Amino acid sequence: MSHMSHADTSQRFPDSFVFGGATAAYQVEGACQSHGKGKVAWDDYLAEQGRFSPEPACDFYNRYDSDLELCERFGMNGIRVSIAWSRIFPEGGTGPVNEEGVRFYHDLFASCRAHGVEPYVTLHHFDSPAALYADGDFLNPATIDAFEAYARYCFEEFPEVANWFTFNEIAAATINRYVEGTWPLGKKVCLHECLQAQHNMMLAHARAVLAFEECGHPGKIGVIHALEYKYPYDPRSAADIEAAANDDVLQNRLLLDATFRGDYAPDTLARIEALCAVSGGTFRAPEGDLAIMRRAAQLNDCMGINYYQSRFLKAYDGENDLHHNGTGDKGTGRWRVAGVGERALRPGIPTTDWDWIIYPKGLFDLMMDISLRYPNYKELLVTENGMGRKDELVDGAVDDSERISYVEDHLRWILKAVECGVNVTGYFMWSLQDQFSWTNGYNKRYGFFYVDFETQKRTPKASAYWFKRIAQTGRLA
Repeated sequence: MSHMSHADTSQRFPDSFVFGGATAAYQVEGACQSHGKGKVAWDDYLAEQGRFSPEPACDFYNRYDSDLELCERFGMNGIRVSIAWSRIFPEGGTGPVNEEGVRFYHDLFASCRAHGVEPYVTLHHFDSPAALYADGDFLNPATIDAFEAYARYCFEEFPEVANWFTFNEIAAATINRYVEGTWPLGKKVCLHECLQAQHNMMLAHARAVLAFEECGHPGKIGVIHALEYKYPYDPRSAADIEAAANDDVLQNRLLLDATFRGDYAPDTLARIEALCAVSGGTFRAPEGDLAIMRRAAQLNDCMGINYYQSRFLKAYDGENDLHHNGTGDKGTGRWRVAGVGERALRPGIPTTDWDWIIYPKGLFDLMMDISLRYPNYKELLVTENGMGRKDELVDGAVDDSERISYVEDHLRWILKAVECGVNVTGYFMWSLQDQFSWTNGYNKRYGFFYVDFETQKRTPKASAYWFKRIAQTGRLA
């Protein structure tokens, strides 16, 4: 029997590891209000702003087959896609089904199979149907009912899908709408609405998980959370430690407790209630909700982690000061919320043009924290990780060596977590191809494949060639 050196094994991913790229319906498909698709809140919001349009994005509605052919050619065996709820139910409830939309997804999944690329399918990626969104979205219990009905329909209709996720990034969907105010019908610093919406969306997740089990689906189901490790800016400062704990509950802890416990640890609940009080509200988690959530917590097959950055928190009690850097002008983002904290940059830690801290160790710290705190977790996947850049096509090529370094560093920390016994089964770079970005339009590029949005021509970037070798060999070295 041959003995590999320790260095060899530690640089190698498990044989069944999935290497893929990630997409989201609204960011890639185009055909936003055609082919029978109903409106989402973003349609009117973006039209009113007039800064950029999600039409046709990268025209995935018509070009998915050639994009999947690229996946196959570049060694990827997985792709994240989402179903647009309003492409199936244009009016959002359980009203008439749009058969053309249903057929589109059957065709998409068949193309995935034909190219040897496993689809990982999300039911909700920031695109509630417009009428539901305007009527309170998940603060309205009717939306929870509608989501469960939509999920049941999809589980029955698409037996060819083996890997399901209920929601993408509940934290982003709630913080951007109720705290930062950068999304349609946005409000600033309504912490109680933010946290209540998080609970309600986790109840909707739980009901979908129970429906999945009830219909005897043989596949896997989970949820995807955007997680950021929260460090105190000064680890010796009690006030900074408090600020980090506040931001942790706002972004991570409520959602992780709801996922794996199905209720809230006493220290989590105390902090949720204190944060809700900051904006003059209360938090409701009735026992009936928790009973459903506790049952579902034992049935999650997997959880996706979307990881881009971590945060360093300082105590803060001044005026609320929030500025979203949507342009890529470095150093313009600000996040200061009285009673929560200030997200501060640490000297010596690099950032992207959009002020996102590049800190791959945070991903390792998150994975270790989850594996130790929630021993009933079964499987983790990194469902998004990547770097937004102002990539340029020069002489028919894109040199994105910064992105290669970013991804490589994160993959090394993932391997370290695997070595420590964490069950990590896949990595999906955000994003497969350059896409429409919610608050940045098209100047912020994340893809393996450069898209000329005028001609829709795809050009593999240096990162695509680099990733191909890793995907095909399962080795980083």
